[in-house]
Amino acid sequence: MIRERLSGNEAVAFAMKQINPDVVPAYPITPSTEIPQYFSSFVSNGTVDTEFIPVESEHSALSACIGASAAGGRVMSATSSQGLSLMYEMLYIASGMRLPIVLTCVNRAVSAPINIHNDHSDSMGVRDCGFIQLYCESNQEAYDNIIMAVKIAERSMIPVMVCYDGFITSHSVENIELLEDSVVKDFVGKYEPKHYLLNPNEFISMGPLDLQNYFFEHRKQLADAMTDSKKIIEEVSEEFAKISGRKYGMFESYKTEDSDACMVILNSSAGTAKVVVDKLREEGLKVGILKPRVFRPLPYKDLTNALRNQKAIAIMDKADSVNGFSGPLYSELSAALYSQSISIPSINYIYGLGGRDVKETDLEEVFRNIIKISKDGKVDKTTNYLGVRE
Repeated sequence: MIRERLSGNEAVAFAMKQINPDVVPAYPITPSTEIPQYFSSFVSNGTVDTEFIPVESEHSALSACIGASAAGGRVMSATSSQGLSLMYEMLYIASGMRLPIVLTCVNRAVSAPINIHNDHSDSMGVRDCGFIQLYCESNQEAYDNIIMAVKIAERSMIPVMVCYDGFITSHSVENIELLEDSVVKDFVGKYEPKHYLLNPNEFISMGPLDLQNYFFEHRKQLADAMTDSKKIIEEVSEEFAKISGRKYGMFESYKTEDSDACMVILNSSAGTAKVVVDKLREEGLKVGILKPRVFRPLPYKDLTNALRNQKAIAIMDKADSVNGFSGPLYSELSAALYSQSISIPSINYIYGLGGRDVKETDLEEVFRNIIKISKDGKVDKTTNYLGVRE
C-alpha cells in the first residue's frame, strides 16, 4: 500500500495510469480538466500505452469513446456540467450499444446562469441514460471506485459514470492509500471483449436501424442488465475489499442502528453530516445518516430496509428537478418506500446549488427539524430550500 497526498482529480488520473486503458478521448471543461491533463503527461512520458485523443468537443469525446470501445478497446474519459450535457445524445448510444466505457463526472452546476461550482444537476440530469452511477464522498472513494468501475462495466456490459464533487473533492488534497501498480493491473485484468468490430473472425454491425419488431426488446435487455448489475457491483466490491481492505456496499450507514431521525445525503456533504451527527449524539440525540454509493441501479430494497425503523427522514438533493414537487433523490426514494409499504414522515431539502456553501449549522438545522418530526409526526412542508435567500 502506498500512502500519498493527492487531489481527487490527481487520484483518478493516477488510477487511470495504473489501469492503462487502450484509448482516452477527452475535451477540457472545469473542474474535470485536470484529469486528462494529468493523464496526458503519463502518455507523453511513456508511462502508459494509451492512445490519447484530444478532440474538439465533449460530443466528439464520447463519440470517440464509442468508436474505440466498439472496436474492442478499454476506454475511459472525463467531463463535467455542460460537457456532460453536450454528450447527451451519445450517452444513450453508449449504453444502448452495451459498451463498457468508464466516464468520470466531476459534478458541477449546469448553466444558466453560468456557474462553475458544485452541485449534482449534471449527473442527475442524465440519470435515465442507461449508465451505472457511482457517487463518491472523498478522494479515496473516487480512486477506489474508478478502479472498480472498469470491472463493473466490463462484466455488466453497461457504461459506468463515477461522480464526485467539483472543487470540493476534485481539487482538495487529502491523504490517500494507493494500491501498487501490479495489484491494480491484476485486479482489472486484460480486457477481452466477446464481440467487437475489429474481430476478423466475426463480422458484425453495431448501432443498426432497429424498428418496431426489435427496439422494445433491446431496451428491455438493457433494463434487465441494469437490474442484474447490482449483483455485479456487490461482487466486484467484495473482490476489491480483498486487495485493499476497504469494503464498499450499495450505501454506507453511519450511526443508524439506533437512530430515530436519519439524513440521506450524497457525496462530500456526507462528511460534514457525519460531524454534525457526532455533535448531536453528544447531546443524546439519536440521529444518523445514510449515504448512497450507487444511484443507478437504484438499490431500492436495500435502501428502504435500511430506513425501515426510522421515525423521520430528511432526503437531501443537491439538484432540483424543477418539477413542482421535489428533487430527484427524494422522488425516487419516497416512491421506493411506498413500494415496500413503508410509511415514514419524510422531508426534502434542496441545498448547495451552484456551490452554495453548506455549513455544519445548516445540516444541524435539518437534523433538529427531523428530530421534531420524529416526535410529533408532522411535516409542515415537504420540499424546502436550505440556505437560500428568500
